[in-house]
Amino acid sequence: MVLNKSMPFFKKKLGARVSLFAKMNILILLLFIPIIILFTYSNQVASHVISKELQASNIKQLSFLSSQIDSRINQTVDFVITFSKDPNVEKFNGLNLWDDLYDKMQTRYVVQEKMMLQSGVMNIWPVTYTVYSQQNKEAISNNKDTVKYDEDYLKNNMTGDWTYGDGRVATAGTQKSFNWFYTDSFGHQGTLKGSNLVVQASFGHENIQNMLDTYKAGGQGDPIFYHEGETPILNRSASKKLASELTLYLDGKQLADTNQEVVLLDHKNYLVSAVKSPQLGWYLVDIVPLDQMLGPISSSRNLFYLSMVLLFVVGISASVLLYRNVQRPIIKLIRGLQSVQRGDFSVQIKSNVNNEFAFLFYRFNEMSRQIQDLVEKVLGEKLRAREATLKQLQAQINPHFLYNCLGYIINMAQMKEQEAVVSMAYNLSAYYRYTTRMERETATVAEEIKLLVNYLDIQKLRNERIEYKIDIPDEMLKQQVPRLMLQPIVENAVIHGVGKSYSSGEIRIRGEISGGCCRVYVDDDGPGLSADGQEALNRKMKEPLQEEMGCGLWNTNQRIYHQFGEGSYLHFTASPLGGFRTEIIWQTPAAAELSQPSTQQGDTPHANDHR
Repeated sequence: MVLNKSMPFFKKKLGARVSLFAKMNILILLLFIPIIILFTYSNQVASHVISKELQASNIKQLSFLSSQIDSRINQTVDFVITFSKDPNVEKFNGLNLWDDLYDKMQTRYVVQEKMMLQSGVMNIWPVTYTVYSQQNKEAISNNKDTVKYDEDYLKNNMTGDWTYGDGRVATAGTQKSFNWFYTDSFGHQGTLKGSNLVVQASFGHENIQNMLDTYKAGGQGDPIFYHEGETPILNRSASKKLASELTLYLDGKQLADTNQEVVLLDHKNYLVSAVKSPQLGWYLVDIVPLDQMLGPISSSRNLFYLSMVLLFVVGISASVLLYRNVQRPIIKLIRGLQSVQRGDFSVQIKSNVNNEFAFLFYRFNEMSRQIQDLVEKVLGEKLRAREATLKQLQAQINPHFLYNCLGYIINMAQMKEQEAVVSMAYNLSAYYRYTTRMERETATVAEEIKLLVNYLDIQKLRNERIEYKIDIPDEMLKQQVPRLMLQPIVENAVIHGVGKSYSSGEIRIRGEISGGCCRVYVDDDGPGLSADGQEALNRKMKEPLQEEMGCGLWNTNQRIYHQFGEGSYLHFTASPLGGFRTEIIWQTPAAAELSQPSTQQGDTPHANDHR
C-alpha cells in the first residue's frame, strides 16, 4: 500500500528527470547566449568606431597628399610667372635685335642655367621648363633633348590650364606628362598673339609616382592617381589587377570633390577614398583593405567564438556524462518501480556500471523477488477466501427464495388454487434445477432474465394487478453475472413495492451499456421510500450485515462487489413510475481490468461505496 501511494510521486519525478538532460542543455545555451550577444554588440561598436576613425584618417591623409601636390604645382606656376619676367628671358625673346653672337650665347646659357638650377632645387619634384620665342622662332629648355620651335604645337596647347599630354603621340614605353603653357601677353593669357614669349612647364608621371610611393610607405593603402578616360598613374608596387577593377568601378561613378565608401574588389572589402586635386582635376584614390585593418579585431572575435564553442562542447560533454552515469540509472530504477506498481514483480534491472547504483540495482532485484513471492502467497489466499465467500452468499440467498415460494404454495393450497400451485411447483422445480447446478458460479443475463420471467409469472398468478415489462439490450444478454443477482431485486419490488400498493402494480426492468458499465434499472410504482430512507439504505449497503436488515439486497450487493470489484454496486433512488428504483451497476470485464483504485474516482457517484 505504501508503494502504491508513492508511485504518482515517482511518476512526476521520472517526468522531471527525463527532461533534465534537455533542461541542462537549454540552461547552458541560456548562459552562453547573453555573453555572445554582449560580446558581438561590443565588437560591432568597436569595429564601427575604428572604421569611422579609419575613414576620417584616410581622408585627412589624402587631403594632405593632394595639398602637397598642389603646393608643388603652385611653386612651379609661381616660378614660371616670375621667370617669364626675368630680363634674360625677355632679352632671349629679342635676340635677333643684336648681332653680337657672344651675347646671344651668353643669354641662352644664363636662361638655361636658371631653369636647370630651379629644377635642381626641387629635385623631389623635377620639372622641365621650355621658353619659346615667337619673335625669334627659337626654343630653349633644360631638357636633355633638343627642342624645336613649333608654332602649331603652341597654338594647340595654349589652354591656360594644366593638361595631361601635349597632343603628340607618345613613343612606346613612355607615358604622357602634365603640361602648362604661359604667355606674357597682358590680357591675352591662353592665346598666342604677336611676339609672345611662351614658357612651358612639364613634369612626368614619375613625380606623382614618387608622392604615391611615399604615401604608401607610411600607411596601409594602395593609392593611385585617377582621371576618367586616362590611364591611371599607379604607385610602383601597386597591384595591376586590383587597380584595373578599381578603375572599372570609378569609371561608372559620378565623383564629387570628396568620396568615400566600402567596395567589394577581388572578393574582399576595401575602403575606397577619393580627393580631387584642384590644380590638375585628377583624383587621388586610396584603397585600404578593411579585412587587413580590422584583422586584429576579427581575430580576437573569432578566438572568442572558438572559445565559446569549446566551452559549449565541454558543457554538453559534462551534461552527457552526468546523464549517462547518474540520470539513466535513476530512470532505470524508477521504471522498475513503475513495473512493480503495475504488478510485474518479475522485473529485474541489469547493471553495467560498477558504482553505487550497482548496489541499489542489486537490492531492488532482491526486493522485487521477495515481493513477487509474497504477492503470490497473498493472492492464493485471497482467491480461496473469495471463492468461499461467494459460495456462502449464494447459500444464504437460495433458502431465502425457497421460504417465500413455499409460503406462497401453502397459501395457494389453502385457497384451493390448484393452477397456481401447479404453476408454482413447476416454476419452483425449474428454479432449483437452475440453482442447484453448482458447477458454475455465474450465468448469462439471458438465463437470469428467463428466471425472472418464471418468477414474475408466478407473482402475477398471485396478484393479477401485476404488469411487467423487460427491455434488455442484446449485447448485455451475453454478459456473465453472479447467479440469482436479479431475482432478489425483483422480489423486493414485488413484495415491498407492488405488494403494498392498492392500485395497478407495474414493474419495469430496463438495461443499458455505457461508459464501460452495465446498468439494470428495476422500477415499481409502489409507495417507495423517502429521501432519508433511500440515503440510509444506500449507506447500509456499505456497512457490515446487521441483524435487523434483510440479507437479500445486502448479499446481492456483496456478490456484485466481489465479482466485479470497485465501481460495481447497488444504488437506490426514486423511480420515474413514482415508486422505488434499484440500480444494479457493474463494470464490464474490459473496463474492470483497466481501472485502478484511486481516490480521484469520487467524481463518479458511489464510485467509492466499498472502499
